This record gives sequence, C-alpha cells and structure tokens, in this order.
Amino acid sequence: MKKTSIGGQAVIEGVMMKGPEDIAIAVRKPDGEIALKKEKLKANRKKISKMPIIRGMFAFIDSMVIGVQALTFSAEFFEDEEPKEEKKASKLDEFMEKNMIAIAVLLSIAFSTGLFILLPTLAVSLLGKVSKTPLLMNLVEGVVRIAIFIGYIALISQMKDIKRVFEYHGAEHKTIFCYENGEELTVENVRKHKRLHPRCGTSFLFIVMIVSILLFSFFRWPSLPVRLITRILLLPVVAGISYEIIKWAGRSDSKLVCAISAPGLWLQKITTREPDDSQIEVAITALKNVLVEDKEADLW
Repeated sequence: MKKTSIGGQAVIEGVMMKGPEDIAIAVRKPDGEIALKKEKLKANRKKISKMPIIRGMFAFIDSMVIGVQALTFSAEFFEDEEPKEEKKASKLDEFMEKNMIAIAVLLSIAFSTGLFILLPTLAVSLLGKVSKTPLLMNLVEGVVRIAIFIGYIALISQMKDIKRVFEYHGAEHKTIFCYENGEELTVENVRKHKRLHPRCGTSFLFIVMIVSILLFSFFRWPSLPVRLITRILLLPVVAGISYEIIKWAGRSDSKLVCAISAPGLWLQKITTREPDDSQIEVAITALKNVLVEDKEADLW
C-alpha cells in the first residue's frame, strides 16, 4: 500500500482534495454537471513543511482557510436564485465582503476555542469548591471536553444537509484509499474500499483532545482567568504536536498506531457515511486533478 500525504475535505455537494502542488474542488451542480476549481499551492509551504511542530501550527490555520474557501465555492451553486433588491453597499458591507474568508476563519477559531477549550474549563472550575487536586481537575476537564466534542458531532449528524456532507466525506476517504492501494480510480474500484481513514480531520481533532489532556496536566490550576489564557496560548502547541502524531499514524501500521488511531476511527463512523456512485465520481474528479505523476511531496 502506497503511503501518501494527499488529503481532502467534504463540502456542500462536493469534495476538496489537496495534493503535492495543487488544490482541486469538485462540486455536483444542481443540473448534474461537475464543476471544478483548481489552484496552485503557495511555494513557501515546502520550507515550513520540513519544520516539525511548527508545520502543524501553520497547517491548523491553513486547513481552516482552505476549508472555508472550498465551502464558499461550493455554496455559490446553491444560493437562493430569487432576485434581491439592489442596495448601495455600505463601507461595512464592502469590508465584510473583501475580508469574508479571514472573518469566517476567525469566527470558526473563536467558536471552536470557546466550545471545546474554554467551556470545559469554566464548567470544571466549579469543582474547585469540591477538590483542589490539579490532576483530578485536569482529568475531569479532559473528559468534559471529549464529551462535548462527541455530543456536538452526534447532534449535527442528525441534520439532513450534514448527512449529505458526511456521505461526500466517505467518498473522499474511499477514493484516497483506492489511490493508496495503487488501483485505477474508477467508481467500481473506489466503492469496495473502507471509509475510515487514520489521517482524517476527525481523528486529528480527537487526538487534539487527548494531547490537550496530557499537556495541560503538567500545569497547576491557578485562578480561572490565568487558566483560560494558558489554554488559549497553548492551543498552537497542542495543534503542532497532534499534527505530528496524525502524520505518523498515516505512515505506520504498528500496533501502537492502531491503538492511538482507534478512537478517531470509531468517531468517523459518525462523520462518514457510505456514498453513492455519483458522489464517488465527484471525489474521483477532485483527486485526479491533484495527482502529480511519480512525485509525492511531504505535505503538511
């Protein structure tokens, strides 16, 4: 089996793939045709990709930027077609439109940090009245964080539109597995592969949870404001370490890697679903447009 760093993301009725040199977004339009957008990756990525931990910090933000751009592109085909009254754009409207990607990324980071980092810390701070043991409080905080994360995933998975995205997520994984096994990228070949992949973003987020528990356990429980600030400042370090683990997991088949990857793979049973043939076709289109013959870069 060929080990590759090619990865992707499910979007609205489509799939984004990131290869050694390019990003490709394939979307199934309402008329049934597949729309394709392809862009070159920035050249400075290659230097940063050789810097352990640091590359993970950059990859965390970079993935969010690329993800928002891909979602924005896919959403354009499904916007309300009803004519809207034309109004003169205010300076605020112009600013929002010009900086839409940056604003969306900042809001995503703020939401994720608030829900999965700050909320558990605030909730467990109430334990200070019961226990003063830092180790116990750190452990409980980690359990609460994981519970919130799993609960959030389970909740959104019940939404009709999200179920469609999860089907494309499954198509993305199965297509990458087909390529990694050296098989021709056809619907028939892709269909027979599994949909749970160790390098999935879902697995990465779960590893982030575990790494945060271990890293934060080295710190005592000072005042709540200091605790919250510490969590935010250490988040890039957590992302950097987690990235190295997920990268290693994607290249090894050892028993240790299997044990580390297991929880994330279990969670993917929620975040991926079996795709239909038309969804697989979209994923194949995206993947074919990022392949570079006889060349595999060490992507972050």
